[in-house]
Amino acid sequence: MPATAEGVRLAPLNATHWEQVHAIYAAGIAGGHATFSDTPPTWSKFDGDKLPLLRTVALDGAGRVIGWLACAPHSRRLVFVGVIEVSIYVHPDHRQQGVGRALLTNLVEESERAGFWTLQSSVFPENEASIALHSSLGFRMLGTRERVGKMTHGPMAGVWRDLVVLERRSEQVE
Repeated sequence: MPATAEGVRLAPLNATHWEQVHAIYAAGIAGGHATFSDTPPTWSKFDGDKLPLLRTVALDGAGRVIGWLACAPHSRRLVFVGVIEVSIYVHPDHRQQGVGRALLTNLVEESERAGFWTLQSSVFPENEASIALHSSLGFRMLGTRERVGKMTHGPMAGVWRDLVVLERRSEQVE
């Protein structure tokens, strides 16, 4: 994987990164605008749920994980084999510094080479930075799923939440 702006390096995400990935995931959960999950999964659960291909970490100059991206199948049905759901998290101290852009740009390029035709992401509407990032890289807003789930934890506990559904279609689809 290529080097990116300002000393950020991308590498395949593996079990050796898990402690730092877990901490970033937990920070996203604590903020209340990243996921419905109330705790990060175990490595075993994460490893089983996310595709081995396209898992990526962003590393700073000292080799610390400052962001990560992983994808899950949209469905296990054969007709949806080219459709994947994107999860992207950036360490709170490294947001708005191009880390998310580096990770998502790499995903777009790598997913094209791997033959995926649709990338999907569901984002809380309050996460305007994530929506703007996705939109800047060719994701279009399909719509908003209203009151799709109620938060069970954190600052938004008890609140029904909407999700903005974003999609990027491969230009190679015929």
